[in-house]
Amino acid sequence: MHGMTLDRQTMLSRMLAADAAFDGRFITGVMSTGIYCLPSCRARKPKPENVVFYVGPPEARQAGLRPCRRCCPDAFYGGGGVQETQIEALHTLPVGELRDVPGLARVAGVSVRSLHSLLLEQLGCSPADYLNRRRVRQAQEELLSSDASAAQIAFGAGFQNLSTFGAQFRRLTGLSPSAFRALPGNTGFQLGLPAHYPAAAMLLDLGRDRLGTTGQVNGNTYRLGLNLPSGAQVVELGFTGQQVKVNCQRPLSVADASALHRILWRVLGLHAQPVKLGTFAAASPLRRVVEAAPGLRVPLSPTPFDALVWAVLGQQVTFTFACTLRQRLCQRLNTALDANLYAPPTPAQVLTLSADDLTRLGLTRRRAETLLRVAQLTHSGELDFSPDTPFSRISRQLSALRGVGVWTTQYALLRGFGAPDAVPVGDTALATALQDVFQLPHRPSAPEVTDLMKPFAPHRSLATFHLWQHFARLQRASQQHSTAQYELRLNRPFRAMKSDRPCKAAQQREWERNGFRAWNPPSGVFPDGG
Repeated sequence: MHGMTLDRQTMLSRMLAADAAFDGRFITGVMSTGIYCLPSCRARKPKPENVVFYVGPPEARQAGLRPCRRCCPDAFYGGGGVQETQIEALHTLPVGELRDVPGLARVAGVSVRSLHSLLLEQLGCSPADYLNRRRVRQAQEELLSSDASAAQIAFGAGFQNLSTFGAQFRRLTGLSPSAFRALPGNTGFQLGLPAHYPAAAMLLDLGRDRLGTTGQVNGNTYRLGLNLPSGAQVVELGFTGQQVKVNCQRPLSVADASALHRILWRVLGLHAQPVKLGTFAAASPLRRVVEAAPGLRVPLSPTPFDALVWAVLGQQVTFTFACTLRQRLCQRLNTALDANLYAPPTPAQVLTLSADDLTRLGLTRRRAETLLRVAQLTHSGELDFSPDTPFSRISRQLSALRGVGVWTTQYALLRGFGAPDAVPVGDTALATALQDVFQLPHRPSAPEVTDLMKPFAPHRSLATFHLWQHFARLQRASQQHSTAQYELRLNRPFRAMKSDRPCKAAQQREWERNGFRAWNPPSGVFPDGG
């Protein structure tokens, strides 16, 4: 690291520009909040009069400041920020200057081969996809905010011709540029799905909450409550062939259109390109599980915060009880959109409750405090949930929170941020599925789960999701067996009572004493957390 030899004006300008090239050259101390940050920190910039610069974290800590949870300066100075600095260097490059993959590698200061590993590990995409995502994202913004022609927008985003622009835009949005521009003011549109999209498997996962608090599946239709910029509303998705027909309650504003499209892209698992996991599982017992669900994708929660709510509520409880807690939370916050469908709780709404309020819903004191802390940091922006945030930074931010362990962090990375190589070690459903697939004499321990999942890196998130689906099939088979046993017992002759006539209530009590209890099995996509 360099010593601090820069003048104050230069450091101020680089801090205001969030220039990652100056990370390691000085530390920004914010006196008004009592924190210190890297120059590249994306948090809201302080007033210059509230800023003091330091050589490094030790000097800032000596002044009584604490590290920023968003940019994690201590981790950077400890060597954990090298890849993040390389990613930041790519992000600061204007879209119009994103020429090709070798050019990206030069900006990041790595080889083309290393760039592939860097982007997959930190952002879950290939270099070519990174180029196209940024170009298409800029085109989306301009289509909704300007009157420029499609050609002007395409060339301004760095596309060399209109046919490539159209093809990449449809691939990464499910819409043509003209259809995307027409979203505001409409109440419905159709999203194109990729070939071989596994709609049945995806609907099975989307309907995993049997209470249907924020999402309900009925046949090929999925209704969900969503928070959009203009307010919460119910959105209905109808799956027909290679399309999803989207219907909204109200016409979409410009901001609504952008937000809704982003949410649906996540919920439908379209945020990442499909992986041929069978290549990794060819010599593994997992192969039959992968082949049972070809083309499977990992659906994400509508927002990262929603995944964190699921994760905190699901710590060390069954999925069924986690669903109950989430329903109670929505009912307590009164986020109902119709008779039985709610919008997911927002950070601001959760912050209207106290720890005592949450414990009365059934949370432990520790989990209530954790949920409130997560809501507070999300609402303030200290937790960086932007789509370009490196996964390693998200992991550090979450792991630093009291009450957030390995399982919670990995679950959030998998379901909330789309990390391709997350493994929620400690997950009961995952361990049970591995025991069945690998025919183990016992349910594997956390270290054994880690070892069993290693061959599937860097795609362990998808492998985990396949195993969750396998667990769901095991649970359905178990439920069918229990139902069959129950029906057999119901069809047996009733035991004579004092009145010498059958008593169904007595038979029901006997049935329950023998362990045949009605239960709502977990779907397998949510564990007994750790």
